Amino acid sequence: MALSSTIYQFDVDLAHVDRGVYEALALRVACHPSESPEHLVTRVLAYGLECTEGIAFGKGLAEPDEPALAVRDLTGALAVWIDIGAPDARRLHKASKAAPRVVVYTHKDPELLLRQLAGQRIHRPEAIELFSLERSLIAFCVARLQRRTALGMSVSEGQLYLSLGDEHATGRIERHPL
Repeated sequence: MALSSTIYQFDVDLAHVDRGVYEALALRVACHPSESPEHLVTRVLAYGLECTEGIAFGKGLAEPDEPALAVRDLTGALAVWIDIGAPDARRLHKASKAAPRVVVYTHKDPELLLRQLAGQRIHRPEAIELFSLERSLIAFCVARLQRRTALGMSVSEGQLYLSLGDEHATGRIERHPL
């Protein structure tokens, strides 16, 4: 019998000063049995970082040909493909053809990912945005991850501030050219 997904609930108090987005988010996130806690946390943080009208979680690892997160316009057309982790060149090539904007948030070593993608065939590689989140931030969240989590998330000048209960962590969001 196959294992089912675990549902996590995140109450996120978001203040993205750089983009002028201030929201209280109530997120229900399905975690596939093969998904790591680091991947799950990165998906939630990416949702907050990209929060805009039309954003939604994809089917995740259960549907490998879909983005982890997607932003659709009012007609349902894909406007932004958001991926998590270390997508391969074939996936990024497909994403770049499917959406005008492609963003990757990685919790893994960005230099390793860039080396793997170097010289590979990718449609519009210069337009793909690759961001790395500091591993200490991901570890901070993973160590405190519960089925119901209240998360304070602030972004200012490329700096990400997180709070879980009485504990706080901070780190940079770095952009890497593809």
